[in-house]
Amino acid sequence: MQETWRWFGPDDGITLRHIAQAGATGVVSALHEIPAGELWSEEAIHQRKAMIEAEGLSWSVIESIPVHNDIKARTGDFDRMIENYRQSVINAGKAGVKTICYNFMPVVDWTRTNLNYTLANGSQALRFEMADFAAYDIYILKRPGAEGDYPPEVLKRAESYLQTLNGDEMAQLERNIIAGLPGGEGSHDRDSIRRSIQLFNELGTDRFRENLFLFLQEVIPAAESVGVKMCIHPDDPPFSLFGLPRVVSTAEDARALLAAYPSPSNGLTMCAGSFGARADNDLVAMTREFAERIYFVHLRNVIREADGSFYESDHLDGDNDMVGLIRALLEEEGRRRGSGDGCEIPMRPDHGHLMADELQMGSARPGYSYVGRLKGLAELRGVIHALKALG
Repeated sequence: MQETWRWFGPDDGITLRHIAQAGATGVVSALHEIPAGELWSEEAIHQRKAMIEAEGLSWSVIESIPVHNDIKARTGDFDRMIENYRQSVINAGKAGVKTICYNFMPVVDWTRTNLNYTLANGSQALRFEMADFAAYDIYILKRPGAEGDYPPEVLKRAESYLQTLNGDEMAQLERNIIAGLPGGEGSHDRDSIRRSIQLFNELGTDRFRENLFLFLQEVIPAAESVGVKMCIHPDDPPFSLFGLPRVVSTAEDARALLAAYPSPSNGLTMCAGSFGARADNDLVAMTREFAERIYFVHLRNVIREADGSFYESDHLDGDNDMVGLIRALLEEEGRRRGSGDGCEIPMRPDHGHLMADELQMGSARPGYSYVGRLKGLAELRGVIHALKALG
């Protein structure tokens, strides 16, 4: 597998030289300065690609060309934005960047309630706590009907949790949930998120899924024309938030998506932490079923709790079978080598614990510390080398 690393561009405190020192050979990045819905020009793509290659690295994956919420809802100026998206894909392909990860989550991108969950060893992880999310949804955002989306035991804990919060803590919880996380598509305030939630909840799951399939029909032909692989990222977490539709959360969702536009350019990102936050998602089975259409991999692990809460564990010490997952991916690489259709699948260590000196520095993006990801990459590299040695 090709070892890659998420890089947030020239303003990232972790430099390209740091990435090379970590042993990665590929970079996963985006033109974060370009707003969602606007065109990625050939010139801008070439400039960023040249910057990456000057350090002896390759721009392996674009993550992401954001899909604007107007495209997802098919409202506002979505026709122009879709044309911009098509042309951006074509420009990326012509520049030689042939894998594009994207997501189709409405309103909120990847969501956590605690960005500094302290583990027993003193390092800090990302956590999603269902009762804390319910407290925000019901008592701070005051979404109509929110109480009906949670079981009684979560409602009880949510009310108790709310009583422990002061004003600053309530504001921090809100920032964690709606103000945008690294790689997301932007941030909301309370009024804007209420409006967006209402729009997508009125749309409903079936129509939202239809909008995703329409997006595929409009964009995949452009990807095919320049040999680009589009690989959708699963919902994170893979269940409804704020009552919103979720359409890339399960194996059945993946089957429907791949069947909706059966093209080699329509594929998946296997995010172990996102799909793996649901106990009913068998990651190894899913990898074997969808192997030919998996073009990018996020390797991270989680420890799940019965109510849907979870936190991000060490890469090899969670509820997901990381060794079995990597074995299935290596088998798919072997099949690709045998058939002559390419071999290495780019993977990156997704997220990492905040630890060591970075705990005091205060500059690391949530989930994207250098030392934590370096530790994860080393662990994953060890598994890959061991499995290859065993044959």
